Amino acid sequence: MTVGCVVGLVGPLQVDVLEDARARVVRLDTGQDCTVERWALPTGVREGDVVVDGRLEPEATERRRQEVALRRARLAVPVPPGLEL
Repeated sequence: MTVGCVVGLVGPLQVDVLEDARARVVRLDTGQDCTVERWALPTGVREGDVVVDGRLEPEATERRRQEVALRRARLAVPVPPGLEL
């Protein structure tokens, strides 16, 4: 659920959903999601990117992607041989 809040592009944010005029971002320090105007984000930003103080942070974005991949791998349940899903 998106709650109205005031967001300055200060601190770490992860872009969750991009729309034509707006974007939903998640504050990485609190986990709260907020809606911001798309023009307030850096040019070329994509869903999943990490933005810190108004700048794209490619290294932070890659670390988040790796963390998610590791968590998904830990949650994966191996399929026994001969079992088809």
